[in-house]
Amino acid sequence: MSSSLEQLQVVVAEVQAARQQVSSVRAQAQELANTIEAVKAQPDDLSLHRQLGGVLVEVGDRAELLSELEASQEALATHLKRFEEREQQLVATYDELKRSLEGATE
Repeated sequence: MSSSLEQLQVVVAEVQAARQQVSSVRAQAQELANTIEAVKAQPDDLSLHRQLGGVLVEVGDRAELLSELEASQEALATHLKRFEEREQQLVATYDELKRSLEGATE
């Protein structure tokens, strides 16, 4: 029974880690969505800058910048989906172990 309890503790830690990853990626995706909207809203007569390392560089091609940002957004959406699926699998494993442990103690 102690090995089941140990497994349960490991799964709980993995669920917590997965939830942190999901939260982090969601925050990154939201920040990127806000950036895309800000770039689209920026008037054409005003310049845009992006940070490269410790330097701000003027953007010469807005369409290319938007394309890069949107590609990053798609990649983050894919990562988020994988993390959410992993989180669901871990929660299902947790539920199974918990039921198994509860059945063993009755």
